Amino acid sequence: MSHILIVEDEALIRSSLKRLLERHSYSVSEAASVSEATERYTLEDFDLVITDVRLPGDPGTSLIEKAKPTPVLIMTSFGSLKAAVDAMKQGAVDYISKPFDHDEMLLAIERILREKALRTQNEALKQEVAKTYPTTGMIGSCAAMQDVLNRLRKVAPMSTTVLIRGESGTGKELVARALHDQSPRAAGPLISVNCAAIPETLIESELFGHEKGSFTGAQSSRKGLVEAADGGTLFLDEIGELPLEAQARLLRLLQEKEIRRIGSTQAKRVDVRLVAATHRDLKKLASENRFREDLYYRLNVVELLLPPLRERGDDVLELAGKLLDRTCLRLGVGPLRFGLDALEAMQHYPWPGNVRELENAIERAAILCESEEIGPDHLAIDHVRREPSPTRTGGRTSSPTEPPAGLSLEDYFQHFVLEHQEHMSETELAQKLGISRKSLWERRQRLGIPRRKSGEVDGSEPEPGLEDESE
Repeated sequence: MSHILIVEDEALIRSSLKRLLERHSYSVSEAASVSEATERYTLEDFDLVITDVRLPGDPGTSLIEKAKPTPVLIMTSFGSLKAAVDAMKQGAVDYISKPFDHDEMLLAIERILREKALRTQNEALKQEVAKTYPTTGMIGSCAAMQDVLNRLRKVAPMSTTVLIRGESGTGKELVARALHDQSPRAAGPLISVNCAAIPETLIESELFGHEKGSFTGAQSSRKGLVEAADGGTLFLDEIGELPLEAQARLLRLLQEKEIRRIGSTQAKRVDVRLVAATHRDLKKLASENRFREDLYYRLNVVELLLPPLRERGDDVLELAGKLLDRTCLRLGVGPLRFGLDALEAMQHYPWPGNVRELENAIERAAILCESEEIGPDHLAIDHVRREPSPTRTGGRTSSPTEPPAGLSLEDYFQHFVLEHQEHMSETELAQKLGISRKSLWERRQRLGIPRRKSGEVDGSEPEPGLEDESE
């Protein structure tokens, strides 16, 4: 039941309004002045305050500030438009003229309370999202991720341009959203643009807008995405794919804080924070004259380098656990858990698609798993075991040479295969690496490791269509 406070010095009006509201199942308290209302009640405890403007002592409009965040509905004398306008400027949620129609009053109250409930629900959802998806939206305890998070916290409150670098799937857009959400621009728009997804002939028009008739097909004026981001953040993903002509316009935006639509002679000032992301080496592109060097230095004020998932150690398992909980909740399945073999597979798999691939593998596993425990087969990933394996030399077995420390999984694979392929069959190599013969063949092709020319032990290599052996 909604609780409403009526502040009105005329007892007849006050009691009449109270009876009206109580008949419609509202709980009602009353006061004859602002001082009585503040002395007798805690204004924040009410769902709505209805007050007259003219009261003995302080005017009713003083309750607007005192009652925050409780909404205040102002009653004014008929025709007192100036008082109503002043009240709205001070923050009143609405006004109603006296003498008021009962239905009009009830409709106004119902609308105000419904909007208040929606705002409360929205805030609750935001808090729930913040709890489920941390403010940064990222999880990571490794040193590289901690460095990213520390830099993010420092640069987010500024309007500084940020360049995010990292492989595909590492979460660059997530970082951009975190920068926006933790900045003073959080209430403004966040406009995300994938520069690689827009045709080169349209990219300038999409970003900067155009005037009517500026080119064939421009039948009306159109505001660009940069203008749409005014007061907020513009995130340009895959900025290395931006054409040189558009790069020149973007440089002007960064230097002058203004843009000019295609076909317009007038420049327009915009207040936009630019966050750019790429998986490419912009400095190298600049040296090859494929990216403007001056734009590169304008973009690279603060750089955030996201590590690939294969270099994040135990973060893989922490991420997997969070993603599994989130996926089960979204799909309405589970609860599910990872088996030990699945955990080992995830920890040793190189994850070339990074977090995006991990998320997809977990969603696939959650859909296909018919028990409470997810196994390696549900994840559908091949994994390379790091533990040393005995090798065969003639008819004897011996321990392999330990690979140098710090090798990536692909380097370890190459080291192991080249060292042992003279003494082991393809089947034995696959077994020692913990993968199928088909996977061994595919990785040889990808890494350019040729089969040995002599000493074949087990016949010809499998073709790509050959069925996998069990791992």
